[in-house]
Amino acid sequence: MGITRRQALAATGSSFLGGSLAGGEARAAQAPGIADVVVVGAGVFGAWTAWSLKKRGLKVALLDAYAPGNARSSSGGESRVIRLSYGGDSIYSQMARDSLAAWADLSARQALPLLHRTGVLWFSPAGDDYMTRSLTWLKANGVAHQAGDTAWLRRRYPQITFREGESGFLEEDSGALIAGRGVQTVLAEAGLTAQRVQAGPPVRLSDGAVQVGGATARSVVYACGPWLPKIFPDLLKGRIVATRQEVYHFGPAAGDGRFSPHALPVWADFNAGDIVYGLPGLEGQGFKIAFDRHGVEVDPDNQDRRVSNDGVAEARAYLAQRFPALADAPYVHGRVCQYENTSNGDFLIDRLPGFDRVWLVGGGSGHGFKHGPAVGARVAQHVLDAALPIEPRFSLASKQAVQRRTVY
Repeated sequence: MGITRRQALAATGSSFLGGSLAGGEARAAQAPGIADVVVVGAGVFGAWTAWSLKKRGLKVALLDAYAPGNARSSSGGESRVIRLSYGGDSIYSQMARDSLAAWADLSARQALPLLHRTGVLWFSPAGDDYMTRSLTWLKANGVAHQAGDTAWLRRRYPQITFREGESGFLEEDSGALIAGRGVQTVLAEAGLTAQRVQAGPPVRLSDGAVQVGGATARSVVYACGPWLPKIFPDLLKGRIVATRQEVYHFGPAAGDGRFSPHALPVWADFNAGDIVYGLPGLEGQGFKIAFDRHGVEVDPDNQDRRVSNDGVAEARAYLAQRFPALADAPYVHGRVCQYENTSNGDFLIDRLPGFDRVWLVGGGSGHGFKHGPAVGARVAQHVLDAALPIEPRFSLASKQAVQRRTVY
C-alpha cells in the first residue's frame, strides 16, 4: 500500500524547485490502471507541472493534441527571455528568481545548454517609474546588476543607439532560454511521453475519478494555453484571449561579432508606447526582435503562420534607429505564434468550478515561459495539498473579460 499525497508532500518538503528525478521518490497510492494525475498540455506549464508531480513519485499521464514544444504552441520556437525585473512586483520577480535557478540546474545537466546567461539590459527615459521600482527590487534582494546613465550605456554597448536622457541597468545573471527544446528536455528528464490526444472537458466517474481524453486519474491539470477557452468556452471565452504575435530574425554580416551573445545581452527598450525587445544571435538563429503588444485575436489551430510584410518593415525601421549596423541586414526567418492573455496578465491557477481536483493553469503568454518551474511547483503543491489556498491574483474570480494589461 502506497503513502498518501499529503504524506508524499511532507516527506519531500514544500519546495519543489531544483534537483533531479533520480532515486528515492515516494509513490502515491493509486488503483491499477488509474493515474494520479492527467496533465493536458505539453507546453512549458504542463511540462514542469508533470516534472514536479513525477518528482514526488506520482503516476502522471500527459496529453497533447500535437507534440511537446510544437510550432503551434505558445511554448514552441527558438528562444525566450528570462528576467527578474517586474516593476517591483514581488510575486513575479520571486517566481522568476526561483525558476532561473531551476532552469540553470536543468541546463547544467544537458550536453547543449538551455540557459544562456547573456544578461538582460533594460533602458528607458531616466526616472521611469517601472524601471525605478525594478531597480529597487534588484537592490533589496541582492541581485547582481549594473546601472548607469546615457554615457554608461553608450560606452558599454556602442552597437546600440541610445537617446539623450536615457538610463539603464543590466541584470547580470539573467538571459535567454531555448524554448521548444527546453520543453522537450523537461519531459525527457521526467521520463514522460505525451499521448497525441485532443482532449475535451472532464467527465466525472462514479468512483470519484475523472476521465479526459481516454485517460483516467484522480486529478487533472489543464495547462493547454490558448486551447483553454476552446475546451471551456462558456467559462473562459473573453477571459483568456489568444492573439497573433510575430518575431523576426535578421542576419548580421559575416564575421561581425557585435551581435553575438558574448557582446550583446538580451535587451528591452522600455520607452513610451510599445515595449521592444530582442536577443543576440543564439544557436545560429540570427538577431531576434519583437514588439511586445497584443495582436489580433486568432485561433491557435488554424491561424496563418506566415509573417507579414508590414511587420518585417516595422522591425527594419526600428533597427535603423537603434541598431543601425543591422538596418540592411538580411531577413533570415520569422515566426508567428500567439499569446494567451488574461485580462491583466496575471496567471490563472485555480480549480474548475464543480470539480475539486481539476485545475486550470494558463494565461502566461508574453511573460510566462520563464516561470515554468515555479508554476509547475505551485500546481503540484495544490494537487498534493487540497488545503493550500489559491493565490488571489491567480484565481478564476479575478479574471475579467475586458483587457487591461498591468503585468509586463
